[in-house]
Amino acid sequence: MSNAEKNLYLLDAYALIYRAYYAFIRTPRVNSKGLNTSAMFGFTNALTDVINNRKPTHIAVAFDVSGPTFRNDSFPEYKANREETPDDIKISIPYVKKIIQAFNIPILEKEGYEADDIIGTIAKKAAAEGFNVFMVTPDKDFGQLVTDKVKMLKPSRQGNGSEVWGPEEVCERFKIKRPDQVIDMLGMWGDAVDNIPGILGVGEKTAQKLLAEYDNLENLLEHAEELKGKMKEKVIANADQARLSKKLATIACDAPVEFNEKSLELEDIDEEKIRTIFAELEFRTLSERILGEKMRASSGNAQMDLFSGGGDDGPTPAEDGAERMERFDPETTEYKLIDTKDKRATFLKELAKQKKVCFDTETTSVDANAAQLVGMAFSWKAGEGYYIPIPGNEKAAQFILNEFKPFFENEEVLKIGHNLKYDITVLHWAGMPVAGPHFDTMLAHYLIQPDMRHGMDELAETYLGYRPISIESLIGKKGKGQKSMRDIAVEEVAPYACEDADITFRLFELFEDQINKESWLKGLFYDIEMPLMPVLAVGESRG
Repeated sequence: MSNAEKNLYLLDAYALIYRAYYAFIRTPRVNSKGLNTSAMFGFTNALTDVINNRKPTHIAVAFDVSGPTFRNDSFPEYKANREETPDDIKISIPYVKKIIQAFNIPILEKEGYEADDIIGTIAKKAAAEGFNVFMVTPDKDFGQLVTDKVKMLKPSRQGNGSEVWGPEEVCERFKIKRPDQVIDMLGMWGDAVDNIPGILGVGEKTAQKLLAEYDNLENLLEHAEELKGKMKEKVIANADQARLSKKLATIACDAPVEFNEKSLELEDIDEEKIRTIFAELEFRTLSERILGEKMRASSGNAQMDLFSGGGDDGPTPAEDGAERMERFDPETTEYKLIDTKDKRATFLKELAKQKKVCFDTETTSVDANAAQLVGMAFSWKAGEGYYIPIPGNEKAAQFILNEFKPFFENEEVLKIGHNLKYDITVLHWAGMPVAGPHFDTMLAHYLIQPDMRHGMDELAETYLGYRPISIESLIGKKGKGQKSMRDIAVEEVAPYACEDADITFRLFELFEDQINKESWLKGLFYDIEMPLMPVLAVGESRG
C-alpha cells in the first residue's frame, strides 16, 4: 500500500453522539421498548457515511474517559460548568460502542486524557508516517492541529454537505495567519463550553485584532504596556489567567497512546454482531441497507446522516433539528452597545418601525420585586441585538426609560420575551407598563413540550445547537463572592444581554409556527396564557 493510499479517519465520538442526539431532539427515535435510539442511529449513519463515501484505508473512534484529566490538575474548574449528560446519552454509549465493535473498528481511549488528545497524538504520528489524516468532528478547537497532512472533516451545515478544512479554511474561519494561532485565540477568547476563562471582556473579534498585531499570546503579554485604556487593564490583570487558558486549550499531541498502523486498518464488518445489535435497536431499514450492501458504496444510495441531506429511515435530521442547530452561528451576529443619547435616538427610530420585538432586562437580582434595572436588550432580527445600559442614578434612569415609553405602551407591537412575567414585573416597579400583545417563549415551550426543561440555555442548546454565555462567567458562582450585574463593565454585559435577546427571538420564530399549527394550542396560548401572564405579574408585585 503506497503512502498516497493511506487515509486515516479519526472520529470524535462524543461530539458526533451529542450532535446526533440533538438532531432528533424534537422527534426522538424510540423503539418499541421505549429506548431512545436517536444517538445510536445518527452516529451509525455518520460512521457509514465515512466508510461508504470517504473510502478510508484506516479508521478509529476516540472516546473521552469519565473522570478528571491532566487539565484538571492545573485548573480544577475545567469543564465544571457543563450540565449533566442527558440520561438518554448515557444509556446510548454502551450501544454505540457495541456498534463500533461490530464494525471491527478500534476504540481509542486513555484515562486522564480527552478524545481530543488521543486524536491529536495519533494524527501527528500517522502524518509522520505519510498518512493523510482526517479528524471527523464539528469541534472548532481541532483547527489548531490542521496541517497539509492533517485536516478536519466537519459535518454538514443545513444539508450542504460536509466540509474539509485544511490550513486555508481554518485561517479563513478564524481570520488568522496560521492554524496554530487557534490556541492563542482560545487563550484570549476563552471557551465557555469548557469553562476556559480567557481574558475577561475579550471576544473572538478582539482576539483576532490582537493576534493580527502581536502574533501570539506570549508576545501580547510582553507588550501589554503598549495597549491603551481598559484593554491594557484587562490584559495585565488577566495575564496569568490567559496563560492558563492557552495551556488548557492546547490539544496534547504526546498522549501515552501507541500508533499501530496494522490495528487501524479498515476490516470487514461482523455481520452477526451487526444483525444482533440492530435487531435490539429495531434498525430494520438500516440493517437491510448495511447487511445487504456489505458496506459497499452504491450510486443510488441516498444516505440519511449527519453529513448529507437525504434519508430513507424515519424523519431526517434536516427536518427535525439539524438545520435548526445550524441556525445560530456566532460568527454572523452583530451586537451593538447603545450607550449615548445620539445612539439611542437613532435606535429608537428603528425600534418604532418594528411590529415584533424581543426584549430582555438585565437586573441586580433574580427577585423581580427587589431587582434594580441595569439595562435592556432588544432584538427583532436573528443575529442582531442592541443593549441599552440603565444608570444607577434614579433620575437619569427614568429619563432613559421615558424615551422607551412609546414602544412599551404601543398595543400594536408584539412584545416577545423569555419568562416575560419577570421582565414585566421589573419594569412595573420602574414605572413602565408593558402593553400587549405578548409572546412568552418559556410558556410557549411549556405548552409544546411540557415534559422538557424550559430554561433559555437548555432551549438554545436543544433547538439552536448553541450554548449561550454563562451568567456565572460574568458575576461568578452563587455565594458571598458573587457580583451584581451592576458591578460588571457594560462592555461585558452588552454581548451577554444581546445574545439573550437574539436567542429568544430565534426561539420565538420556531415556537410561533408550532403554536399556530394547532387551533386548540393557539387558543390556549393567545386567549388564556398570554392575557393572564401580565395580570399575574402585576398582581404578584402587589403581594
